[in-house]
Amino acid sequence: MPEPYRICYQGGQGEITEKKSRFIAAVRPVKTEAEAAAFIEEIRKTYWDARHNCYAYICKNGQDGHPQMKCSDDGEPSQTAGRPMLDVLLGEGIWDVCVVVTRYFGGTLLGTGGLVRAYSQAVKEGLKNSRILEKLPGRKLTFTVDYTAVGKLQYLAGKMGLVTLDCVYTDKVEMVLLAPEGQEEEVLKKVAEATGGTANAQCSDPIFYALDGKETILF
Repeated sequence: MPEPYRICYQGGQGEITEKKSRFIAAVRPVKTEAEAAAFIEEIRKTYWDARHNCYAYICKNGQDGHPQMKCSDDGEPSQTAGRPMLDVLLGEGIWDVCVVVTRYFGGTLLGTGGLVRAYSQAVKEGLKNSRILEKLPGRKLTFTVDYTAVGKLQYLAGKMGLVTLDCVYTDKVEMVLLAPEGQEEEVLKKVAEATGGTANAQCSDPIFYALDGKETILF
């Protein structure tokens, strides 16, 4: 059964200042290493006059089908920038994301501990201003019923907390419900009982979706 996981759906930016050094974090969704590399280059061109543009990214499905991740200190002391940034992403459990932290040196050395804290905090600030969603596995269930059964279907959907994705009215009514993975059999059974077996039901292949407030996002 597919497992839920968190992703960066929309990127953002955050900034902190530590002893007059500016740390600007830029976050963007990426699905491949090529997308990550293009984003990193874009930030380097934007902040061409900065001393460091450190980065970290994680892609859930790389070219070989396995997770891919990479980080860079970009001239900072080893293990003081890229790795701490990557550790924040891993700690938050966020996939398909690239973060670049640009540093403008303020004249005061921060030391290794200070750098680790600054780069980590910058990433957290960037993530705060990004849209992070949890991708959940589910199934689209399409029911075709007579008009007399619509009320029963709507009642059942509300009682079970199912999202109604679509409803088309012709000579019959076609209603598309979203069921969490593993609950589709229960939904199909209850709909059959509620409609006396008159509902024509179709179940989709597994999909992923996210619930963001009142919005339902399909992937």
